[in-house]
Amino acid sequence: MTKTINFPAKFIERIEQDLPSDLSLASFKAICQQPMRKSIRVNTLKISVQDFKTLAAQLAWQLSPIPWCDTGFWLERQDESISLGNTAEHNAGLFYIQEASSMLPVSALFHCFAPQADSLVLDAAAAPGSKTTQLAAVLAGQGAIVANEYSASRVKVLAANLIRCGVTNAAITHFSAEVFGPWMSEQFDAILLDAPCSGEGTLRKDPYALDNWSEQHVAEISALQTTLLESALQALKPGGVVVYSTCTLNQQENQQVIATLAQNYPQHFEPISLERLFEDSARALTKEGYLHVWPHYYDSEGFFVAALRKTADSMPTPKVNKRIKPFAYQAASKKQQAAIQAHFTQQFGIQLPESHSVYLKGKDYWLLPNSFLRVKDEMRFERVGIKLAEEFKQGFRTSHDAITALGPLVSKNLMELDHQQAHQYYQGKDISYPNNNQGELAVSYQGQIIGLGKWVRNKIKNGYPRELVKDKGLG
Repeated sequence: MTKTINFPAKFIERIEQDLPSDLSLASFKAICQQPMRKSIRVNTLKISVQDFKTLAAQLAWQLSPIPWCDTGFWLERQDESISLGNTAEHNAGLFYIQEASSMLPVSALFHCFAPQADSLVLDAAAAPGSKTTQLAAVLAGQGAIVANEYSASRVKVLAANLIRCGVTNAAITHFSAEVFGPWMSEQFDAILLDAPCSGEGTLRKDPYALDNWSEQHVAEISALQTTLLESALQALKPGGVVVYSTCTLNQQENQQVIATLAQNYPQHFEPISLERLFEDSARALTKEGYLHVWPHYYDSEGFFVAALRKTADSMPTPKVNKRIKPFAYQAASKKQQAAIQAHFTQQFGIQLPESHSVYLKGKDYWLLPNSFLRVKDEMRFERVGIKLAEEFKQGFRTSHDAITALGPLVSKNLMELDHQQAHQYYQGKDISYPNNNQGELAVSYQGQIIGLGKWVRNKIKNGYPRELVKDKGLG
């Protein structure tokens, strides 16, 4: 049964003031009661858009393009007996379930910013990872992303989604985003700040979003948003771009946040018009060149997106006395680099990417993005790059994370599973298979690497991580 939304009187007053002339309050209330269209974003780190379209046709999935994201689609399925998040394609990281409007901020960022091979990008409020993985797909393994999340409970979810989607060039941090201005002043080429907000635009997905709404909360959170955006501008290099976005509708958390900073720093940044972001963007365009997306406009969530370019050579930034523990990873010696490369070459035919470097953390070998290394001593990082393998006396034990992230590079010791075998694999069971082989192998399903196995007598010993095992298996 659909919950009837309780609209607070003060909220309605604000909506009536802010609604553009071409929209009515009645139409706003009506669309908030309508369910959301399902939407997904193809993860091009794992599969091309064209190959995904072919796969979708085989599955009888109907895809309709989202105009502001060339990898985003609204999705209709004839058979919904299996939840979208438990399909083989989702497990393999071929797509991310993401609301269409939330694809706007990353599209806007790369509309205004051309990444280079050594670009350093900050995702200041990253969990659960929809926008971080979208950033990573555009960067395609080049550059580096600092993915920050303040909520401790969401850091683990963020890491899991980065691994599932094959992201190798991210470093995870766990701070309030206001630290980046003082601690990493003018270090980033581009910044995405999808700020915490009152969530007024999410009513179609979450009818309870207004249950704790109050004007006091809006005032408090807009003050926080102003602090976070100020910090982001401080952390941005001159000439760099920051995209500020929220999933709320009131101007106090959107236009007014930027206006406050413009008053405090009149010469330090300028808005970039998003008029040409996509064909029909003019409908949501504000006089400043921002996008204020009402849910009526594109049959989506409500959203706000603004792009700002830093124009000044410097910006007043508080000084901090840094006391940081030494970086937890140590650069591998030439001998160690040669050993781990030999392992991946001999076992899987994989050549490790030159855009990354091998580092050690205890007995574990890690692959770290080169673009990140210049800031490795600036603050504490929870996790960087991707774990390659653990070293033992007998050699190396390859990481599940590495084989799924580097899967497209595998050219030997690869076994394709049928549906029943894949079902057993996801359940954590060994797979009967007569053979005379030894050592590790990559296992795939429907042409996509899903994990590791090991030849043991007449079976393949399951290498799927225990924390990922699904009791019900595939679907």
